[in-house]
Amino acid sequence: MDNFNEFRENLINFYRTNQTLSYSFRLKALKRLKLLVEENLDRIFEALRLDLNKSDYEAYLTEISMVYQEINYLCRNLKHLMKPKRVRKSLITYPARGYIYPEAYGVVLIMAPFNYPLQLSLIPLAGAIAGGNVVFLKLSEDSINTSLLLIELINKYFDSSYIKAITGDKEASSQILELKFDKIFFTGSPRVGKIVLSAASKNLTPCDLELGGKSPVIVTESANLDLASKRIIWGKIINAGQTCVAPDYVLCSEAILKPLANKMEEYILKFLGSDPVNNLEYPKIINLKSYMRLKDLIKGNEIIYGGKCNDDSLRIEPTILLNPNLNSRAMTEEIFGPILPIITYKNLDEAYSFILEREKPLAFYIFSSKKEEINKFMNLSFGGAAINDTILHMTDLRLPFGGSGNSGMGSYHGKYTFKAFTREKSVLRAKGYLDLSLRYHPYEGKLKLLKRLFK
Repeated sequence: MDNFNEFRENLINFYRTNQTLSYSFRLKALKRLKLLVEENLDRIFEALRLDLNKSDYEAYLTEISMVYQEINYLCRNLKHLMKPKRVRKSLITYPARGYIYPEAYGVVLIMAPFNYPLQLSLIPLAGAIAGGNVVFLKLSEDSINTSLLLIELINKYFDSSYIKAITGDKEASSQILELKFDKIFFTGSPRVGKIVLSAASKNLTPCDLELGGKSPVIVTESANLDLASKRIIWGKIINAGQTCVAPDYVLCSEAILKPLANKMEEYILKFLGSDPVNNLEYPKIINLKSYMRLKDLIKGNEIIYGGKCNDDSLRIEPTILLNPNLNSRAMTEEIFGPILPIITYKNLDEAYSFILEREKPLAFYIFSSKKEEINKFMNLSFGGAAINDTILHMTDLRLPFGGSGNSGMGSYHGKYTFKAFTREKSVLRAKGYLDLSLRYHPYEGKLKLLKRLFK
């Protein structure tokens, strides 16, 4: 605890030098962050392979390319993002001019998860840098190889009084949360998110919580079943389902259940072959505890396809369940693995009510060729959606990415990453050449004029 507090004090002292606030400092730090990745790609690939068995291709696609994209955007747009925005003159304050300044929070705590240990550490870090903050970066102890590598590299490329990276267990996280920060950015489960928010409330610390939940997929009878099956399975098997926006369960009518399930099986075989648990390009579950939890979710359910497990490699075959009990763990917990329940419905109203009665999901997916069907489900509350696709909505930097309700608060990506790590500060720049007596005492005889001005 003393060490954590010392780290925070060092960050505070560095922030108070105002070095982090200049455009040149921020831009140089962003470029250095990109250099950190570029110069150590092979070591990053190896760490991700050890932690999650990610192939180099999947590591580049889902982690490295997104980090590059975010840093490149921030570098290109940093000057514009930092510039104070002028607002229209107001009758009340005329001739004064109002401005909105993006202000750094100060000392920011970023708590990163295990499932995308590079992307979900460095994208928020890039935003904090662009915003002019100093950073306490808590990395996951589960993805230990990537975490230790990042700690080594961040210490090499940055002053530890500017960015301090550590890892540790739950006790370490609890101790860190007892300290006062100016902003907390957390990515993880809703359960832990509540703990973070509770700790932050003691110091009235603002939080961005990027959580998860059970993201549904609606497949209507008008959908292209081949395309739907391909994209649902692709979205489910990326990182072996350990993705916060992975399709968590599918809702479809009984009429298309069999052809949809057949198509899904066809694409599992096409993507991973007949023996996925021994496919070297297929990621593994992060640790034994998570692996055993997922095996337990499968038990007692009707399996349409899959179910094989490899206890040595911690791989679970993509597994499709049919109509599991709605009170089962498969339907009450975020699955976070390659298990996909299919629930049948009688009509779209029933499917709509099914989603409406549950917690707001981080992602919502619908496959349909009818505009009226799609528009119906756009009235639901969710973090973000993809129509006739999965996952990809979170890769467009022009779109804010974040949750709602149980799936989180706040958003980031692109300009929203910068906004997540700055607050809007209002400034009124007054003039001295016009000074109306209407504002000053005595007020006698002025009310009639005041009413006329603001009627």
